[in-house]
Amino acid sequence: MIATNPVEVLQALIRCPSVTPAEGGALTTLQALVEPLGFKVSRMTATEPGTPDIENLYARLGDGGPHLMFAGHTDVVPVGDEAAWSHPPFAAEIADGVLFGRGAVDMKGGIACFVSAIARVIEEKGAPKGSVSLLITGDEEGPAINGTVKLLEWAKAQGESWDACLVGEPTNPDQLGDMIKIGRRGSVSGTVTVRGVQGHAAYPHLADNPVRGAIRLADALMHPPFDHGTDNFQPSNLEVTSIDVGNAATNVIPSRATFKFNIRFNDTWSAETVQAEIVRRLNVAAAESPLRPGRDPVAYDIVWSERPSHVFLTRSNSLISALSAAIEKQTGLTPQLSTTGGTSDARYIKDYCPVVEFGLVGQTMHMVDERVAVEDLENLTRIYKVFIEQWFANADA
Repeated sequence: MIATNPVEVLQALIRCPSVTPAEGGALTTLQALVEPLGFKVSRMTATEPGTPDIENLYARLGDGGPHLMFAGHTDVVPVGDEAAWSHPPFAAEIADGVLFGRGAVDMKGGIACFVSAIARVIEEKGAPKGSVSLLITGDEEGPAINGTVKLLEWAKAQGESWDACLVGEPTNPDQLGDMIKIGRRGSVSGTVTVRGVQGHAAYPHLADNPVRGAIRLADALMHPPFDHGTDNFQPSNLEVTSIDVGNAATNVIPSRATFKFNIRFNDTWSAETVQAEIVRRLNVAAAESPLRPGRDPVAYDIVWSERPSHVFLTRSNSLISALSAAIEKQTGLTPQLSTTGGTSDARYIKDYCPVVEFGLVGQTMHMVDERVAVEDLENLTRIYKVFIEQWFANADA
């Protein structure tokens, strides 16, 4: 296998069935690829009670600064109905210029292109004057507890620090060069339980139906809008994602009703202020919406999910301009600087250094027949190569 060929690198990685939380041989394959390039590789296994142990990889080329990090993950989501795939999900077969396989775009393809890009830089000009590191987790598609968070903490404890980071997630909606992610909205989730009084459906005066209160409280969280967006972010948006009473009987008024929600919030809010606004809305709705007229206000409890994701925006002009210039040079496109979409491990990395995200086209991620055009792999490798050269040139200037 030639490290400068992203197709061969990606095929080798896809053939490792690293369905989260299994390592599946993917990190071992990656280690074997980058050690001959001069990277010093460390493998770190993170543990947490009640969660799977996760193998992670950190590799560094060079000793001094400036220091550029590439971050990603080799774990992939399950394949679903394997019989529905037109090509075996871990065979990495190529048909009509398209490479098929789980992880092709999310995100073994990004890793393959970056490895090939740095291999080409080394082959043509030698190692950059500074350091390049790979921070690769096996837990991005899982609970994200024993992956990037702990790998960053471990690396920092070893004395590592970084000047910038590129995350190779599939950021482009339609074609390569469409979009760079320069930030992400925050995310907070919670569970609200409304307490009622169980009783016979034919005798409602003897009961209090908590479903009434749950509907009122849920509606209060979704209306009115939290805001109308900012210069860099979409409007914040809260969605109720489930409502449940755990009741199999049709003639019993339940004793409690529970609903879950998630809000993606912009830089109008912090995690703390958006939680306070949610509680305020719940309290107002509970006071104004008794389960039945003349009865006590709605009684509820709220439990927040652990570790909210905080909103962030990267303002590093040197990082963004180097990547934008590389994209324009290869594709002729001016990429949109965006904060749309969900969350990624960039939400953890932003606490250590400026971070942006750019990778392949994400249209088939997590789908049956996940796939990538071979041409896109070559073009992304060229973009990454120019970016690496440009970033180090700017850092030295």
